Amino acid sequence: MTEHLERFTVRDKNVGERLDVFLNARVDALSRSRVQGLIKEGSVKVNGSVSKANYRLQADDEIQLMVPPPTMLSVKPENIPLDIVYEDQHLLVVNKPQGMVVHPAAGNFSGTMVNALLYHCQDLSGINGVLRPGIVHRIDKDTSGLLLVAKNDTAHRGLAAQIKEHTVKRAYLALLHGNMPEPRGIVKAAIGRDPGHRKRMAVVAAGKSAVTHYQVIERFSQFTLVEARLETGRTHQIRVHMAYLNHPVVGDPKYGPQRNPFGLKGQALHAVLLGFEHPVTKNYLEFKAPLPNYFEEILHQL
Repeated sequence: MTEHLERFTVRDKNVGERLDVFLNARVDALSRSRVQGLIKEGSVKVNGSVSKANYRLQADDEIQLMVPPPTMLSVKPENIPLDIVYEDQHLLVVNKPQGMVVHPAAGNFSGTMVNALLYHCQDLSGINGVLRPGIVHRIDKDTSGLLLVAKNDTAHRGLAAQIKEHTVKRAYLALLHGNMPEPRGIVKAAIGRDPGHRKRMAVVAAGKSAVTHYQVIERFSQFTLVEARLETGRTHQIRVHMAYLNHPVVGDPKYGPQRNPFGLKGQALHAVLLGFEHPVTKNYLEFKAPLPNYFEEILHQL
């Protein structure tokens, strides 16, 4: 896999903008933290010189961004079964089980989706760095359902652009506490780090724009089954927005009540539908994943 070079010229409307913000808005496949890391490594030059992330752009600045090939992975391939819903030479759609971490992090360098993918695939996109090969978007550890994986950088860029433009169709089924008063609704509430709990997210005025559409599927005496569709993709978005409406997801250990009526190991939240334009063939693809057994059993009890 070779390095990839991007070139940009700063126009008047971008004068005064931070270098990292400018690049993050133009390179869909890279997160802002990844952009900042590349700047720190010297992979970004402004007018031929290495710059800093907080550099304020000037008119006609020439920017070069070199995305290096991924270094040798310290994450080992593991023969972990994968429920592959779709696969071709460019991408995979995987139905992730509840309890599986998507990518390695402190305390989880084994048993992750990435470990399984490295065993299954000869190659994966290297855009998101050595610990997140092929990962275009993520699902929380205790959320189950459909996950999109890129096998090469071309596919990754195309899929990341669709996610950024909110054209990827993503629907979840969630069992909520209480009885939702309206049959459907839209939550428009910015999400950011909870100032009182750094490991949680919350609806905060200074957060990033977040929009969730929801529709009631079935009502029970003390619970409501809803379909939630993401317009944006913030961390813990559905979980935070439903808790904000005072109807947290059942079993959610972070945003729900301590009382766990069904003895769940995590939230009753499942990514049931995923639709997108194939980044190479341009055909529209749509996939559905059946509810996991534990979720079906709860609904049967209710």
